Amino acid sequence: MTAETNTGPAIGQRHVQTFLLFLSIVVNYMAKFNAGVAIVAMTNSESTNPNFPEYDWDGKQRSYILSSFFWGYIMTQFLGGWLCRRFGARMTMFVSTIGSALLSLLPPWCISWGGWQAYCVIRVAMGLFQGFLFPCIHAHLANWSPVNERNRLGALANTGLDCGTLLAMFASGQIAASSMGWPGIFYISSAVGVAWCIIWLIFGANTPRESKYISDEELNYIETSINSSHTKEAKDLKAKGPIPVPWGAIWSSVPFWALMVTRCCQSWGYSTLQTEMPSYMNGVLLMDMKNNAIFSALPYLTSWVMAFVYVIIADILLTGGIMTITGIRKTINSISFFIPAIILIGIGFLDSEQKTLAVVLMCANVGINAGSTIGSTINTIDLSPNHAGILMGIVNTAGNVVPILTPLLVGVIVTDDHDRVQWQVVFIISAVIFFVGNIIYLIFGQMVNQPWDAPDFLDKQMSSTLQEEGNAKALEAQQSEKVEITTS
Repeated sequence: MTAETNTGPAIGQRHVQTFLLFLSIVVNYMAKFNAGVAIVAMTNSESTNPNFPEYDWDGKQRSYILSSFFWGYIMTQFLGGWLCRRFGARMTMFVSTIGSALLSLLPPWCISWGGWQAYCVIRVAMGLFQGFLFPCIHAHLANWSPVNERNRLGALANTGLDCGTLLAMFASGQIAASSMGWPGIFYISSAVGVAWCIIWLIFGANTPRESKYISDEELNYIETSINSSHTKEAKDLKAKGPIPVPWGAIWSSVPFWALMVTRCCQSWGYSTLQTEMPSYMNGVLLMDMKNNAIFSALPYLTSWVMAFVYVIIADILLTGGIMTITGIRKTINSISFFIPAIILIGIGFLDSEQKTLAVVLMCANVGINAGSTIGSTINTIDLSPNHAGILMGIVNTAGNVVPILTPLLVGVIVTDDHDRVQWQVVFIISAVIFFVGNIIYLIFGQMVNQPWDAPDFLDKQMSSTLQEEGNAKALEAQQSEKVEITTS
């Protein structure tokens, strides 16, 4: 009879860490995506609170503001992975969030004299700080998640993506329409970021062994589970310090490239809706700012709810032995890519007479696409728990080049916000990219630890190379001896 594993308290420190990661994504996403609503309020004060300044920014200038965050964001993904390995997730995530939160205070003070260019500079700096975040989150999950709970805890932490976007869309619109006006959007975003930093410094810990609050049972459970797949030599090597990164093996890994391409395609479709939805609803569906904020937020409420539905379904399929993790990831990713691709095309054919249908379709689109978190986002931990932060840094760098391009492309295609045909072109392009991305993932994606994840991979590779060189030299020496004997 098999002894039951003691996993510690029902709500243990691994759950606390997961919840803190969820909150970190929420507060950073509020600061990251409130610009979509803020810009509409700042350029059309009649739809919110007319007692605050209004700016005459054209479509291209608004596009520069929306994309500028990502100019900085892509620059620090690699640095975030390195800093996490060097100083740990706790301090790196603190610096990332406090920097972004303090910068959130500046737009109301700087835009009045610096215009849209000053807003761009602030958002670039915010992107630089937030670029540290996701490499740390994936590395932190790899350190804290028992093997059989990785899918669940990783997916739960990443539901912060939807919750943060929801709050950025809904709360920002309500704040802009209140007595605080559009400056209140930035003050609230800053306050919640600072509050998270205080909580994180109290409860955050780089590893289970560093936590002040973890029980012995939970510590043993997590460490035993994580170390179970490693040889004794590999464990000893890992205990000595940071594991060398097998850069050559990573860059030549087909499953890793499949993941990166898939995440870029996901980023294209998602960012198109995320940053441009307020403008589309205001221009084509003719919704005022307050209703715009509410209806812009509804898809992300649906997405947040659906994220939990996907987690429950995946957990049942995995723990019940009904499907393997490979089957679960590829099936859910296919649902979350193919169906939204079809819906995107449909959305482009609606007009102001079909507001309700448009909102329903956008809710379905973003809600169904929530499965991509389980489908592909946390695939970095499948491929390499030891290098998850590095992998996420690379993937996020590539994936976040895309949100730089999408607002700029929309700015070129959509010269008139009220022209439905121009928006159709935007949505059809996104649909095609969704479709192609998932086909690549189905063919080449993998959900198992890669050989280069092993802590002693480079040592074995070097030993193998030295052995091959030694064998080659020995064979060469034997051939030389035979030649000498034959000659003599």
